[in-house]
Amino acid sequence: MFHSHGKLKAAVAAALAGTFLLAGCGTGTAAQSAAKGTSTPDTITAQVAYASRDFSPSTTSGALPMSANWHVTEPLYALDYSDFTTFDALAKGDPQKVSDTEYIVTLRDGAKFSDGTPVKASDVVSSYKRTTAEGSLYISMLDFIDSVSAKSDTQVDFKLKEAFPMFKQRLALIQIVPSSMSDADLKNKPIGSGPWKYTEITDSQVKFDKNDNYNGKYPAQTKHMVWNVTVDDTARVTAMQGGKTDIMEMVPAQAFQVLKSSGSDLKTVQGFNLPFLMFNTKKKPFDDKRVRQAVFYAIDVDQLVKNQMSGQAEPATSFLPKNFPNYHKAKNVYTKNVDKAKELLKEAGVSTPMNFTLYTTDHTWITQLAPQIKNDLAEIGMNVNIQSMKSSALYPSITDKDNADYDIVLAPGDPSVFGNDPDLLMNWWYGDNTWTKQRTFWKGSEGYNKLHELMNKAIAAKDDTERQDYWNQCYDLLSEEVPLYPLFHRKTTTAAKNGVFSEWEAIGSTGIDLVKDKLAK
Repeated sequence: MFHSHGKLKAAVAAALAGTFLLAGCGTGTAAQSAAKGTSTPDTITAQVAYASRDFSPSTTSGALPMSANWHVTEPLYALDYSDFTTFDALAKGDPQKVSDTEYIVTLRDGAKFSDGTPVKASDVVSSYKRTTAEGSLYISMLDFIDSVSAKSDTQVDFKLKEAFPMFKQRLALIQIVPSSMSDADLKNKPIGSGPWKYTEITDSQVKFDKNDNYNGKYPAQTKHMVWNVTVDDTARVTAMQGGKTDIMEMVPAQAFQVLKSSGSDLKTVQGFNLPFLMFNTKKKPFDDKRVRQAVFYAIDVDQLVKNQMSGQAEPATSFLPKNFPNYHKAKNVYTKNVDKAKELLKEAGVSTPMNFTLYTTDHTWITQLAPQIKNDLAEIGMNVNIQSMKSSALYPSITDKDNADYDIVLAPGDPSVFGNDPDLLMNWWYGDNTWTKQRTFWKGSEGYNKLHELMNKAIAAKDDTERQDYWNQCYDLLSEEVPLYPLFHRKTTTAAKNGVFSEWEAIGSTGIDLVKDKLAK
């Protein structure tokens, strides 16, 4: 995801937590005048790399709607995806601490939705309930909250089950929308209180207008914004090269020089985005962690990064990439070692050759990894047939069944669009949710129970040093158990047309975030 950010602060680190944010940062008459540098007068034009039509802020996990919503809907505290710090969005100042397990948050004075309706505490309560409704993917990331209630029209009372050190950051997951909106309307075109409002959403474009009712710190700097949905890399590069686009996400490495030569400024950020191998841990022989480890020792990740990723990735040395603040080199770092892999298979009593299907999603960069992985696994006697399909088909038809019979899945993921704290990131794939109940079938195992014991101790830790120590133990355990584990972490490159922005930063995850970026005037 990419994040272009205007800097009101001196330095900005790499960003991951949200997926895409794009709003202008400016004040006074300058912020309301037409941007002189944009390709189309009064309009920011973007090329985005992902497609989705579910824009509901409380249910979507798609890269396109998540990043688009960053500009339209507001949480109480929003994430700056360039460094994962929080800033006041709908909230007026920090949460007021009543006790370790109770906080009161006051809404911004005079805040209104784009339709002119005042934002009330009851809208926060209903938005929380939507975000944590049964089946929601956000539940495990917000389950530390016991209750949310309206203390008045402008104050919200949060009661927690236990003290939770990342409380403020996690509130960024709850995008506030009007209580009166139906779930169907939110899916098609949500209303928010952010700097922009949606005017039209189709399969090929997302159109925004400046929200004149917005009274926060980062008003939109132009009258209009258009995001062209261009999933094909070549088409996106061609549009950027043609000079009609102001900003583009997910620049392929092969196009770096072409875009630089045609007048684009490129920025690359190490992100969390990764391809993972996921195992059916209830099916022999992958119920034995030694067999799962053997698969990782068989794969030459350095070659995948060099050849298929053109060097735009970093081989995994832990669950987290090295540039994340809570990084710790894991106990097991997997580099190609055929002898070690064969030894592990022998210890586990596995006879080879063995034949099975390697399922993958149909993302181009994922399918490009599969042939080398197939060849590498053949060296240890694992003969795989590759079958690629859309995520929307793979999960419901292959993995998400009580009697699932698959062996291994290769797929992409990036929960850093929700935040960068280790508890959140680990809960995404290893929490009490679909990933462990069905996909890996890892819930209830000795490793699962030990991981959650360590995660709970980290949350209850007396200070950051103790918390980090428990998280380090989590990374070590995951590198040992590998029910689902990264091969590498991707770098993300964003391109901006020279002369359009006076200040901008790239982010490490999918999407674009322009909420704080400054346009050249």
